[in-house]
Amino acid sequence: MKLGYLIGVGVIIALAVVAFLMLHAAHEAPAQLGSPSGYEAFVPQNTINYNGNTDPTGDLILSNGTTIHNTIWDGQYSSTIIQNHDQIVQLNYQFVGQTDPVNNQPYVNLQDVYVVKGQVPVQQVTINGQPYYVIEANKINPANIAGFYTYDKWVPNFVAAINMPRTYAAVLPGNSPVFQWTNTTGTVAYQTIKYEQYGLNGSGRAVLVLPNGTIITYGTIDSLSGSAIPFDFPQQGYNPSS
Repeated sequence: MKLGYLIGVGVIIALAVVAFLMLHAAHEAPAQLGSPSGYEAFVPQNTINYNGNTDPTGDLILSNGTTIHNTIWDGQYSSTIIQNHDQIVQLNYQFVGQTDPVNNQPYVNLQDVYVVKGQVPVQQVTINGQPYYVIEANKINPANIAGFYTYDKWVPNFVAAINMPRTYAAVLPGNSPVFQWTNTTGTVAYQTIKYEQYGLNGSGRAVLVLPNGTIITYGTIDSLSGSAIPFDFPQQGYNPSS
C-alpha cells in the first residue's frame, strides 16, 4: 500500500473528526468520540485556565489511532492528573542523563497517559480565538479511567497495543532478565520501579504482551485505577522465554 494513500486516509479521518466535533458544538451537545468497545487515551502536556479552573491540556488519542490536539481534561481527576504529570516531569529532569545501573543504558523520558474505556464525551470550545476540545470527565464512570506511564515515544504504540485483540498485561518478577536487556525495554522496566521508589504514586514492572510476542514495559498510576480496565494491576507473571 502506498504511503501517499495512507497519509490521505489519515487526513480524511482527522478532518471527519473535526467536522463531527463542529457539528456537535453547534448544537451544544458533547460528541461521543472513540469506540464503545475500545480504549481512548489522554496524554497531558501542559495546563490551561478553563471556566476558572486549572485543567490539564494535551492530546486525545482515539482507539483508531487518530490524535486530537488541544484537548482539555475538565472535571474529575483534573488536579490529580496535573500532580502526577508534574511529578513525572520532575523525575525525568532528575534522572534523564543518568545511567540505568542494571543494563548500563541511559534513562529515557517517561510520559503519563490516562486511558478511558469506551467513548469519550467531548465538547468543542474557543479560548482566546483558539479551538479546544474539552473532555467532560464528570460524565465518565470512574471505573473506566486508569493512569499509566511509559516511554514517551511509545505512547501511540501503547494505545494501539491495548486496543489489539489478545494483548494482555503481566508483571515482571524481581529477578527477570528483562531488566538486563540492553535496550529501551529493559531501561523502562527498571525506570518505572525507580520512579515508584522516588515518590510516584504508582507501580512499576508491568508489561503489555502483544499477540506477536512483543512487549511494552510500563507502570500503573495508583490514584487512577479503573476496575473495568484489565491492564491495571496485572497479576500474571511474565517469562520472556515462554
